[in-house]
Amino acid sequence: MMPPYLNKVESATYYYGNLEYEENTDSWVIEGEPCVVEMAKRLFPGSSGRGQGKAKFKNTKRINGDLNWLMQRYPLIIKDKEIWNKSYKQVVEYVSKRDEFLAYPKKAVPSLEFKGTLKEFQKEGLAFLLHNRRTLLADEMGLGKTIEALSFLSATNDYPVLIVAPPHLISNWKNEIERFLNPPVEHGKNINFLDSTNVHVIKGLKSYDLPKASVYIIHYLLLRGWKKYLTYFGFNTVIFDEVQELRHGKTEKYSAASLIAENVENCFGLSGTPIYNHGGEIWNVLNIIDYHCLGDWDSFTREWCYGYGNDVVRKPDLLNDYLKREGLMIRRTKKEVLSELPPKRRIVQTIDFDSGKYSQLIQNAIEKAKSIDFVEKNFDKGRLVREVVNEGRQAIGITKAPYVAAFVKMLLEAGEKVLLFAYHHAVYDIYKKELKQYNPKRITGLENSKSKDDSVNAFMNDKTNLLIISLRAGAGLNLQKATCVVFGELDWSPAVHSQCEDRAHRMGQKDSILCYYLVAKEGTDEEIQEHLGLKVSQFVGIMGDKAESKEDKNISQNVATEHMNKIIEKLKSKVV
Repeated sequence: MMPPYLNKVESATYYYGNLEYEENTDSWVIEGEPCVVEMAKRLFPGSSGRGQGKAKFKNTKRINGDLNWLMQRYPLIIKDKEIWNKSYKQVVEYVSKRDEFLAYPKKAVPSLEFKGTLKEFQKEGLAFLLHNRRTLLADEMGLGKTIEALSFLSATNDYPVLIVAPPHLISNWKNEIERFLNPPVEHGKNINFLDSTNVHVIKGLKSYDLPKASVYIIHYLLLRGWKKYLTYFGFNTVIFDEVQELRHGKTEKYSAASLIAENVENCFGLSGTPIYNHGGEIWNVLNIIDYHCLGDWDSFTREWCYGYGNDVVRKPDLLNDYLKREGLMIRRTKKEVLSELPPKRRIVQTIDFDSGKYSQLIQNAIEKAKSIDFVEKNFDKGRLVREVVNEGRQAIGITKAPYVAAFVKMLLEAGEKVLLFAYHHAVYDIYKKELKQYNPKRITGLENSKSKDDSVNAFMNDKTNLLIISLRAGAGLNLQKATCVVFGELDWSPAVHSQCEDRAHRMGQKDSILCYYLVAKEGTDEEIQEHLGLKVSQFVGIMGDKAESKEDKNISQNVATEHMNKIIEKLKSKVV
């Protein structure tokens, strides 16, 4: 049943002015008597045309529905009837489907080219995105926002797409695209999928002529330098990952994001935590996604908050209901979809690292690797091999540590309780420094029994949400309050990782545990991944789910030796 405000005004005895379409700005312009113009400006506070006699506002489904409602009271002569009738038809279809979706959630499936499988709640998410082309996907962390966004691209072929993400997630987006999609080589729809490498990562603050691609990825810190270029590039879709990066207005990256979003057909924000502090931050986020969908700032703070300029929302639950009802946001929590989730989910995620610093740190290991062939005694040679591999592990651990910390910060801001595992003390120190504001506690093997117990008690009694633990020092700990396990460094033994996971996955744990393996594309991570059976193209590692026995340790060490030799050969081939 069509809502009354969408009943079409076919004719009237009196018209208060004209409604005309302005093609170059994709806007509707009212020109008429003061009563209708004043009412239009009150109804659309963000309308341009501040002078007398005119009001101009963007051509969107939401605004056009309100425009029809306005014309029921103040009929207007429509100058561009064909364009208006087409827009009106889209509004009616959109509202009807939206109301139907709210009453009976739909499910959609991606195209045959999509290389993944969606869970049932993710199919509902895809259907929601297909119908609401400007919206906030606010599912809790770990529920697959990335895969839902990529399934949308698979279903629509709405390329070229710009993905804006934090720096530490750039590599992961590239890998996930290659894993789930085959972006077409040519822009446009209804074309054959040919290649999985048609992705360009934008680098540097200074703009350059972008190569032809279907997917472009940029991080938020670069947006200010690319504002003019990207605004008019001709994207069909923009995806703002971790869109809470735009929760503060009046910044250069916010201005750039706003201009880019204004010129695309599909605009999605992804975040499990779109606001960090005051509820008013949601206005900034949604104003990027759908301009003035919550009115202008003054009207939003006046009506939703505690008065002009105040950013504390008076009734957050009411705003939440409104956003969902209007198709501006979809949010599912782990508890709501727990029946569809396995008790333990392993996610291998590529993380960036400081390649320049890595080149410096690895030089000593390279020199040692080149000297191994000249060592005669097997005992000395074996010791040197272990030293080289350990130095290589430490080098990659140190250089990716700030990016691991940024990832963990994202989890902590989302309210997760995190166990962060690593191996080297130099790496622990970086974590502690980078995450100092979260009052991290440590169990690294150097602490006495009291200090270790104090750290466990602080975590279990909610005095901290972050516990940094050595991969080899977590045996016997009962930390079932954790919701996420993060491996910033890897161990050679599959069973060690499983044992670390089980510090959280224990009796009393009611949630589905997320276990993140943060790996770099270079350095020793690649060989350890191969040894563990952990591939970036898999969600689930094929690691053993049992404690490490002496036999397991021996088998693991024998196989690990083969991979250590590969590391040595790679280091030998490097030029100092």
